[in-house]
Amino acid sequence: MKALLSTLLLLPLLFATGQAQCPAPTDLQNPHPNGTKVCAQMYTDNSPYYDLCCGGSLLMVLAGDDQPYMPTAFNNQVSSLVVGQRCELTVWYRKGKAGSTRVFKAGAYPRLQEFKRALFSNWDNAISAYYCKCK
Repeated sequence: MKALLSTLLLLPLLFATGQAQCPAPTDLQNPHPNGTKVCAQMYTDNSPYYDLCCGGSLLMVLAGDDQPYMPTAFNNQVSSLVVGQRCELTVWYRKGKAGSTRVFKAGAYPRLQEFKRALFSNWDNAISAYYCKCK
């Protein structure tokens, strides 16, 4: 009975947070209003459930964006990302494009903690710089 009551109390919270699902890489093809192709999208939230990932604040990355320093609100806060078709996103662990690096090819990456950065660490909340290019 206690478990049922807890579930019923938590159910509205699940719906209140909104459901987010990572967009497909093909959904990023539409050009940004300034005419530049959207290369990638980075999100600050993820979830143990894949269909609830890619939520929170959104950082839209345009083709050719080269940021050795992440915007403050996103520095070491990115938990999921999507890279557009024919694009690749290179990320760095430290500011100024220093430290560990990884290239994410076209696709959805809903849980960055599943991608190892070092022996005991991963890419969740670890991106401090990026470069995105499209062909």
